[in-house]
Amino acid sequence: MAPKRKKEKTAGKTKSPKQRISYDETVPVSMESVGHPEIFPLVLTTKTQEIFNLRPEEDVTEEHPNKLIKKEDILQDFKNRAGVSDFHPVKKIVLEYPGEELLVVYDKEFKYGQNFYLIGTEEAKESILKLPEEQMDTEEAKESVEDIYVYKPPVPKPWVSLGSEKEIEEESVHESTFKAKYKISRERKKFGAPITFGDQNASTVKENYIECTSYSDKNFIIQQLEKDIAIQMIPVLKDKHTQTQWKYPKNAAVQYTPREFSEEEKEQQLQSKVLEEFLNSVTLSVEMALQQNEIMNVFIDDWKALGEEETAFGEKTDSYLKEYQSFTDLHNIKEKTITCICWHPTIYGLIAVSVAERLSYEERVHFSGKLLLQPSLILFWSFSDPIHPQLMLESPDDIFCFQFCPTNPNIIAGGCINGQVILWDLSAHAERIENFKDSSGSSKKNILKPIFLLDPEMTKESLFVRHSAVSSIEHGHKKIITDIHWLNDDLELNRLGHVFENRSAISCQLVTCSIDCVIYIWDIRPTRPPPMPSDKKKEEIVEIPHDMPPTFLHLDLSWRPLIKISLSKSGTSLDHCPIKISFKDDHFQYATKDAQTLQLKAQIAGDDPYHNLEYGLSKILKPMEEYETMFFVGTEDGEVLYADWKLERDHDTGRLISKKPLNRYVVHDGSIHTVQRSPFYSDIVLTIGGWNVAIWKEGVSQGPLLQSSCSTKKYTAGHWSLTRPGVFFVGKEDGYIDIWDLLEKTHEPAQTQSICITTITYIRPWIGSPKQQFVAIADYYGTLHILEIPWTLSHPSTNETQSVNNYFDREVGHLRYREKRQEIRDKEKEETQLESERKKTKIFQKSREQMDAELKLNYLEFLELEKQILGKLGVFQDSDKTRPLIRELL
Repeated sequence: MAPKRKKEKTAGKTKSPKQRISYDETVPVSMESVGHPEIFPLVLTTKTQEIFNLRPEEDVTEEHPNKLIKKEDILQDFKNRAGVSDFHPVKKIVLEYPGEELLVVYDKEFKYGQNFYLIGTEEAKESILKLPEEQMDTEEAKESVEDIYVYKPPVPKPWVSLGSEKEIEEESVHESTFKAKYKISRERKKFGAPITFGDQNASTVKENYIECTSYSDKNFIIQQLEKDIAIQMIPVLKDKHTQTQWKYPKNAAVQYTPREFSEEEKEQQLQSKVLEEFLNSVTLSVEMALQQNEIMNVFIDDWKALGEEETAFGEKTDSYLKEYQSFTDLHNIKEKTITCICWHPTIYGLIAVSVAERLSYEERVHFSGKLLLQPSLILFWSFSDPIHPQLMLESPDDIFCFQFCPTNPNIIAGGCINGQVILWDLSAHAERIENFKDSSGSSKKNILKPIFLLDPEMTKESLFVRHSAVSSIEHGHKKIITDIHWLNDDLELNRLGHVFENRSAISCQLVTCSIDCVIYIWDIRPTRPPPMPSDKKKEEIVEIPHDMPPTFLHLDLSWRPLIKISLSKSGTSLDHCPIKISFKDDHFQYATKDAQTLQLKAQIAGDDPYHNLEYGLSKILKPMEEYETMFFVGTEDGEVLYADWKLERDHDTGRLISKKPLNRYVVHDGSIHTVQRSPFYSDIVLTIGGWNVAIWKEGVSQGPLLQSSCSTKKYTAGHWSLTRPGVFFVGKEDGYIDIWDLLEKTHEPAQTQSICITTITYIRPWIGSPKQQFVAIADYYGTLHILEIPWTLSHPSTNETQSVNNYFDREVGHLRYREKRQEIRDKEKEETQLESERKKTKIFQKSREQMDAELKLNYLEFLELEKQILGKLGVFQDSDKTRPLIRELL
C-alpha cells in the first residue's frame, strides 16, 4: 500500500519539465499479443551499444545474439542519463527483476519490431540460455534414433475478413445468357430391348446424331473507337539526319517547346494603348457574334449541306466502279504483263495495250535467246469482240510506253526496252478497225464488227502490222524508255530548244526519257531530200518488204534525236534519272479529238504529209518567245524536278549543255511513275510514287500543295478524272484502287475499291459518251479490266471547278505564310544566338580601386598560406629575418 500513498501525495503536485514521464506512467510494451509476454522490444542506439558492449556483428551476432547485462549497470545508466536512457521504457521491468543479470537478445531480422529485445522473467532467460545445449542433445538423439512422426490435427482458427470477398465477387465470371439444354431419350417400347452394335453413316441415319453448329453473335463484337496515346513535351530540341531513308509508315510524335511571353512583356502588353484600342474596337463585333451563335448552329457541316445539281440519270448513292468488260489473250500475252494503255482518239470502244515479259533484268539476260523468238506486240481490243484482238502491232522488243499522234490517230510512236523509238502507220488498216453500220441509209456512230462478221476477203489478211521505222541503236537511248510524249501541233523546236510556230499544224516532234539519265527530242521529218539512186547503185538497193509501210522509210535505222537534255546533279558529276515527264500542253491531249478536224488537217498536208514537211525546216519561222519551256520531271529516286529544256553554250568548251534544274524536291519515298497535269488547270501537276501522292502548282516553289501520308501499300499507277477537277484515281500493289475527291476529303481517299488480286500496273479513263464514262485498269497478270465510272464520280457538281481552284489558292497562301513565318523564326533564332554569345564574351570594365582591392585580397591570402607553411615547419612566422630564408628554401 506504500506506493499508493505515494501516488496520492504527488497527485496534486504540478510536474516540472524534467519530470514529464514518471516511472508509474510508463507502461512497457510487451509481445503479449503474439503469445510472448516475457519479451520487451528495445531500440538501442549506438551510444548505448558502446556502453553495454552490444555492438552488432562484433559483440553480438546472428549465431550468438544473447548478452547478459548486470542490473546495477542499467540502474547506473538511469542515474546518468535519466529519461534519455534507451532502457527507460522498461524501467519498471528492470527495477522489479529478481535476478542480478538481465538477458538482452540481438534481433537482426527485426522479428519483434526492434533491433534488440529484453527478457523480463528468469524462467524465460533460463530456457533461452539452455536452448543451445538442448539443441545439441536433440541433434545427437536424431543421429542415434530416428524420429517418430506424431500427427497433430490442425486447430481451426476464426476467420478474419480483409476484404477479399469483394475482390472475388468482382473478378468472378457470371454467365449473361442461359445455357442451351438438350434432352435425349428413346421410345418406351425399346426399353430393355437387346442392343446390337454396328457401323452406320451419320448422314444416312439422322436419328443417331444431333448437330449443334456454331454461329457468330454480333452482340459480342467490340470495336475500338478511341485510343489514348501519351505525348511527352520537353524543352530540348534535337535534329538528327541520316543518309538512309526509312520507307515504311510508322507512328510518330512531335515534341516542341511552347513560346510564352516573359513577365515584363506581359505587363507591357497589358498596359499598351494599342491593345486597349483594339479591345474597344472589336467589343461590339464579338458581342454580335456571340448573340448569333446562340440563335444558329455553328457546328453545321457546310459540305454536307452543299446543294448539288439535280439529275435524273443514275443514283447518287451508287459511287463504286462497276465491272463492264475484261480482255485477256491466252495465246499472245501468256506470262506477260500490261505496261501501257491508250484509248483510240476517234473510234468508240477501241483500246490499245502494250505487253511485256514478267522478268527481271537478270532473267532477261539469261533468257535473251528465247525472248528473240517470241513476238513483242501492241494489242487492239474492241468492245464488240472481247476474245480476239482487232490488230497486233509488231516491234523488235517489248514496248513499255506508246502514244497516238494528236493530229493523226493512225500514227503511233512507242518506246522499247532496248532504248529504240518505233513508229507505226495504220492507214492501210483503217477500214478494218473503223466500219459504219447503215440501217436506213444514214451513217450512225462508229460500231466495231468482230472478225467473224467481216468480209471473207478481209479475214484472210494478216492481223499483224509491221513497224514503219526504228531509231538508230547507236544514237538513241541505252536503256529502257519509260515515257513518251508528242509535242503539240502548233509549235516545233530547233536544236537549241527554242520554240517556233508550226505552220503545218501537224505534230512532227516527240519527246522520250529513259533511265539512262537522258531526255531526247525527236523530229520525224527528213532533214534533207533523199538522194536519187544512180544506175550503178540500183543493184545495191534493198527491196522494201511488201508489208512495211513506206511512210517513215527515211527514218528507219538512221533516226537520230534532235536535242539531248541531261539533268545534272548539283555538286557531283552524276545526272538525275528521269522516269516520267510532263509538259505545259499535255493537258490538251486528254480531250478526244474531233474526227472531222483531223481529216481537215490531213487534207491540208496532202497525200504524204510527213514527206512534204521537210521544207518547213528551211523556212523562216516565227519564234514564240512567251512560250513556257519549263517542265516537270519525276526521277527514279523519288525526286520532283522543275527544269528548262533550252540549251546553253559552255563558255569554256563552246558545246551545248543543258541547264541545271531550277527546283528540286524530295517528297516521295520511291520511284515516281506518274507525273500528270490536270485536264482543267494547266499549272496543276499530280505526282505519284512510292507510298504517297503529291499535287504541285507551277510557279510555286515552296513545295507541294497537297502531300498525302504514307499508305500501307505501295502506289503503282494513277490518273486524273477527265470530267471532275477534284477527283483522281490511284492504283496500289495489292489490287485496290483509291479514289480521291478533294471536295470531300483532302487527307485520305474518299473511297477504296478492290479491282483484282495482283498489282495494278496502269490506269487510263475515257469518255465514251456524255452519259457514260469508262476507266481501263491493267494488272500484273495481263488482264485488262474495263469499269464503268458511276454518275457521282463522272459528273461535276455546281461550281466544282471554281471550288477546287479556291482550294488550291488557299493552299498556296498557306505555303507562303509558312515560308514567311519560317524566315521570322530563323531571324529570331539568329538574334537569340548572337545575344547569348554577347553575354558569354562580354568583358566588364573594372576601376582602379577594384583592381587594388583584388590585389590586396590576393596578397592577404598569400600571407595566410605562408603562415600555415611556416607553422608546420616549426619556424616562427612573425620573425621578419627568417621569412626571406624560408622563402628561398621553398
